[in-house]
Amino acid sequence: MKTIARKITVVLLLVLLAPLGCQRGSQASSGGAGQVVVGVSLLNLSSEFIVMLNEAMEAKAGELGVKLIVNDAQRSAERQIQQVEGFIAQKVDVIILNPCEVDASSPAVDKALAAGIPILNLNSVTKSAPTAFVGSHDEESARIAMDFIARRLGGKGNVLMMQGFMGQAAQLKRDEGAREVLAKHPDLKLLSAQTAEWDRAKAMSLMENWIQAHGSNIQAVFAQNDEMAMGALLALERANLKDKVVLAGIDAIADALGAVKAGRLDATVFQDAKGQGRTAVEVALKIARKEPFEKETFIPFQLVTRENADQPR
Repeated sequence: MKTIARKITVVLLLVLLAPLGCQRGSQASSGGAGQVVVGVSLLNLSSEFIVMLNEAMEAKAGELGVKLIVNDAQRSAERQIQQVEGFIAQKVDVIILNPCEVDASSPAVDKALAAGIPILNLNSVTKSAPTAFVGSHDEESARIAMDFIARRLGGKGNVLMMQGFMGQAAQLKRDEGAREVLAKHPDLKLLSAQTAEWDRAKAMSLMENWIQAHGSNIQAVFAQNDEMAMGALLALERANLKDKVVLAGIDAIADALGAVKAGRLDATVFQDAKGQGRTAVEVALKIARKEPFEKETFIPFQLVTRENADQPR
């Protein structure tokens, strides 16, 4: 009888302690008592620039004691909305959204705000207004790149433009900025503008098609990011046309900087991924602590050519 009584006592103790164990696990998953938890949905972690953003956020979060829950949307606005719904269910303190698209990612912002969770847009915008924004003026980067091309061509020649993922803010704004410069130079002719979806392999294929279609009539190519610029560069080099074509990109990723230093790529436009990522975490923490914060933070771009490519950034 004593043995049976002991077994009953042990079972009762386990039943009573079980909820306490669940509570501890739940608390740990949300970052522990007092720790700020930030849910992050990134556009696409196969992009070097987005990886740089993420690394900067992780580093700053480590410094500040913030817990990040990072999800890769893989360029899907629908997946991004689902990720934000997951963050809402987890009751994170703040959400950082690196939007896939201006319109299609907007419901993610709406859902977060409706649930009472602040949301910060990083690097790209949505139609719906978030709690805060950290990034850069994308149209500025395109103006810088296209101004460089215009100067190199003496304001006259045929230009091709590789566009990013259609409908994404950077694509729309960089398109706008580039066309502003083209409008000022009537002797610069835009032969074609097509998307390579920020992708190096797709850009290489597109450039090969353009070479077949336009050949020696190509004087310049503006790629709306460096991944596409590197793809275009490979295609031009294989066709032995690079020496006759001015090529510029945006982001100053490592491959592009190396190509600029080597004289293969004419220019890139530095976008400060580290500055954007660090600032986003800092602003998110201020929002979570209900401290004063900047509603919008814009970090400037910088033209990078062979002359200044070795400067630290």
